[in-house]
Amino acid sequence: MFIMLLGKVFHKAGNVFYFIFRIFIGFLFFQHGAQKLLGWFTDNDPVALFSLMGAAGLIESIGGLFIILGLFTRLVSLIAGIEMIVAYFMAHIPNGFIPIQNGGELALLYLASYILMLAYGPGKWSLEKALFKKEIF
Repeated sequence: MFIMLLGKVFHKAGNVFYFIFRIFIGFLFFQHGAQKLLGWFTDNDPVALFSLMGAAGLIESIGGLFIILGLFTRLVSLIAGIEMIVAYFMAHIPNGFIPIQNGGELALLYLASYILMLAYGPGKWSLEKALFKKEIF
């Protein structure tokens, strides 16, 4: 009985939960990029803009903002997902195959999030739908 009731609540509130999910992922990804590009949220110096880490920082910070806004969500998710695959194989696989041991679990969690966003797009509430009255990408 409780499970059925919970299922109905989640079904009716699915748009709200997905919106919150998209905002959280975008905000966290933005922070990940701002850490690299601007040195925010860390004691490390910013990376060089015209470097591999600089490109990653741009994808993460700009992509994070676009995801928060719900602007070109599928396209940004595709680019960010590819970045996470590259990051996993370049930075984590050399340290071993098991994600929790090689430090790659965050890259894989982001990848899973972007696969979900590729499937669902920006959701019901997005700047893209508000501006263009439809989903462009």
